[in-house]
Amino acid sequence: MKARTGELFEKELRAGKLEPLREELLAAFELLAEALGAGGKVLVCGNGGSAADSEHIVGELMKGFRSRRELPAADRERLESAWGEEGRVLAGRLQRALPAISLVSQVSLGTAVANDLGADLVFAQQVYGYGRTGDALIAISTSGNAANVLAACRTARAFGLIVVGLTGRQGGELARVCDRCLRAPATETSEVQVWHLRCYHLLCAALELELLEGDPG
Repeated sequence: MKARTGELFEKELRAGKLEPLREELLAAFELLAEALGAGGKVLVCGNGGSAADSEHIVGELMKGFRSRRELPAADRERLESAWGEEGRVLAGRLQRALPAISLVSQVSLGTAVANDLGADLVFAQQVYGYGRTGDALIAISTSGNAANVLAACRTARAFGLIVVGLTGRQGGELARVCDRCLRAPATETSEVQVWHLRCYHLLCAALELELLEGDPG
């Protein structure tokens, strides 16, 4: 972890009162940074409020969260070379991305899987299709026992994906099937979700700073 990332990490831990989750947050960050730094992507899944969190996480990773994320010089040159002034404008507006896909967004695919294969496979089928060894899955379940989230985790682990879970105090089955599991110290769903928001905001900010800040080259 770079020095600036470490400083941000400590600041966010204090601001979000996340000290109880320090060890797991640091481990989760390292796993996600390793996957993204090696050219992998992050898949994210959850149900209900956790589905909204899945979309939120992807929104923070795929475009600028706290920084402008200017394109590397080589990418700017490619756009300008291909399209001249229009390419220059594109190069000035596009932002670098940390590749991420929300598995809750595929309505036609999800309903087809639910109808033909079973609702418990709506995320697992996408993990099997999108996932590659070295990618990462962020799996969110406040109870830790959502069947479709667990199926996604088991599929991911079988095919070499890193799995980071977010759940509540009890952990449920999710705690057993993840590489790292962030257990919010709460049991009420709404309270667990508030903890999850703090956790993934810290992770997204730290990943952005670690992997994309500085001279874009």
